[in-house]
Formats: sequence, structure tokens, C-alpha cells
Amino acid sequence: MNLSRRRFFSGAAAGAAGTALTAGILAEGAHKDAEAATVGGPATHDTYPFHGIHQSGILTPGPADKQNASCYVAFDVTAHDRRELTEVMRALTARARFLTVGGTPVDLGLGQPPADSAVLGSGVVADGLTVTAGVGASLFDDRFGLAAHKPAHLTPMKIFPDDSPDPRWMHGDLLIQLCANHPDTVHHALRDITRQTRGALQMRWKIDGYNSPPRPSGTSRNLLGFKDGTANPTGSTAESLIWVDGRDEREWTRGGTYQVVRLIRMLVEFWDRVSVNEQENMFGRRRDSGAPLDGTQEFDNPNYAADPKGSVIPLNAHIRLANPRTPETANQQLIRRSYNYDLGIETNGNMASGHIFTCFQQDPSRQFEVIQGRLAGEPLTDYVQPFGGGYFFALPGVRDDKDWYLRPILS
Repeated sequence: MNLSRRRFFSGAAAGAAGTALTAGILAEGAHKDAEAATVGGPATHDTYPFHGIHQSGILTPGPADKQNASCYVAFDVTAHDRRELTEVMRALTARARFLTVGGTPVDLGLGQPPADSAVLGSGVVADGLTVTAGVGASLFDDRFGLAAHKPAHLTPMKIFPDDSPDPRWMHGDLLIQLCANHPDTVHHALRDITRQTRGALQMRWKIDGYNSPPRPSGTSRNLLGFKDGTANPTGSTAESLIWVDGRDEREWTRGGTYQVVRLIRMLVEFWDRVSVNEQENMFGRRRDSGAPLDGTQEFDNPNYAADPKGSVIPLNAHIRLANPRTPETANQQLIRRSYNYDLGIETNGNMASGHIFTCFQQDPSRQFEVIQGRLAGEPLTDYVQPFGGGYFFALPGVRDDKDWYLRPILS
């Protein structure tokens, strides 16, 4: 059955407005047991460091081997004053510290509500949990006297020409990214955190994500069927692209990074009616192997210089626009750490599924926004609808058991 683009888009837009989302929280880590981390396996004792210069959940574990389950949750801070904000940041830090290590919940005594939901059983197992906390530009308004401490490049998320923004799923004073080996661990962590911070933090939007295993090998795939994140920088290159170095920033921000979260609905039914050849030309990669169209293996580097007219890899292919691979664009690269999502169905009966695009960088205007500007009007925009998310500053790491989130500017 043929389906016109106009009719498909009008129905998708109406459905996107009625979508109910489910979200997440941030962090990073250490050693991982790949077999135990499968969705069907048992909860594990895998732990990633909570204390350190940087938060876990950004480069640890790596974007390519990130945990299977995630949740992104944006909060409005409802604390009445700076003192209450300080208290809730201390409480949030304490819960994140406990949950990422695991242990036995305290017994509050007969007649008291239980200290833990028991979603994970009688004891809390770390299960590879990372909690990554970030703050939005709105936290630095006049409520708490923090305006002078706002990170230099932190702004509300920019709206681009191809976006379909829904205010219900945008921005936030605080973002928590939760990642773990299993979805019940993520659910348990969020439930614990919201219980301990109620009255000072109110959920604004939330979305749960999942990471697909490599099929059959290499990088995992997005819901358009293509490998996602093949060209992610690694090692020292990645480090040089994301961590704030303090030269044009407040001193307290050193060790942090800017996080962009984009909620992107994928028009999968429409996409499934497009030929594989056309799909590959839009991406610039082969669907089966992930190789660039001028290569044979996933991690081959495309040779744009040998194809100046786009005879092999079209000039408007996604990979060519996103990363031209020139000396001038090298410092525009960013680190992707994205997940798939599935929210059921839209009001028009189409699937409500897509992509939680997440990236980290030193400066969103120099990196994410410049790349997004090159991608404006690319062929893929007919098949995706960015509708929410925000810009956040992922805080520096909690250094030790006496440190806590935002301590340098609240104490």
C-alpha cells in the first residue's frame, strides 16, 4: 500500500504531540562482565567508580560498550531557597554513591515504611549502575543566587529548522542519566532517588532507553537498522574533545562537560518503504556491514578527497555532512552515547519509537550546533522528528566521600 509523505507526516506530528515519555539519569564506570550484562541475565556486582575527577557514564564504560538500559530524567528544582537546594544536592549525592556500590538497606523498624522498594530483592546490587548529574541553564536564574557561576557555554537548547519541539519534553533545571545492565536496576535507582528528594525536585520529563547488542558484530544499531556511533573518537582524542579545561570557564567547572540530549522520533513505518540503496545513500554507509560506501569494513575511513563530486558517497550523505574529516572540522567532533527507545504507539496508530541522541563536548556552539547546521535539510530529515531534550552541563566528578554535587558553588 502506498502512503503519501504529506499524509504520513501530518499523522506523525499529531501522534508526537500526544506521546507519553519515560526517561533517564547520568554516570560512568570500570569493569564489565559482558555475559552477565545481557538483558536476560542476572543482576551483577559490576561497579564503576563513583568518586573521581570526572563522572562515570560519560567515557566509562565507553560509548561503544555502554550498559544495556538507561533512563534520562529532567527535573524542575522546587526547593524554596539555597539552603534547601544544598540539602537536596547532598541527598542526591548520597543516594547515587550508595546505589552505584550496592549494599543492604537500613531497617527502619516495625511499623515504618520500608527503606527500599525491594525491586532488586532484599539487597541492592550495583549491576553496573552509573548516575550522571547535569544542570540546565535555568538553574542559574535568580532563585538561588547562582547566576555568576553559570558555565560559560550553557544556554537553553537551540531549536533548528527541522525540529518539531514539544515544550513538555524540553529543558530542565537538572538532568539525571541512569545507566545499568538491566532495566529494573534503572527503575529501582530512579524510584529511590525521587523518594529521597521529593519536595525539592519534581520530574519534568522522562524517557527510558535500551542498547542493542552488536548484530552480528561491531557497533550496535539504531532503529533505522544502521550501526550508530561507528566514528566516535576514542582515547586521548575523545578526552581532548569533551572535558572543560577552565581556560574560558569558571574554575569550578573543571572536569565537567556539556551534554546535549535530543529526543528523536523515527518514522519507522515510512522508512521501511524505502529501498536499501536509497537508505544507504542517505547514510553514506552500507546497512549490513556499516562500512562507508567506498570501503569494505565498518571502521574503514571514507576517502572524500578521492570522491570530490560525491559519485560514491553523496555530498549530502549523513556521514559526510556530520564529519567532513578535514583539519578545520577536527575540533568539532563530539562523543556520542545514544540509546534506542520504544514508547508504544502514537495516537495515529504508528509506532512511538526512536532515538535518544546523547553527546558530550567542550562547547555545544562549536561542536553540536555547527554539525547540526551542516545537517540541516539532509535527506534523513524526512524520516526523523526531533521533539525534545535539552542542553545540560554534566558536573565534575565527586572527589571523595566528603564531596557532593555543586559543593564548590553552594558551600
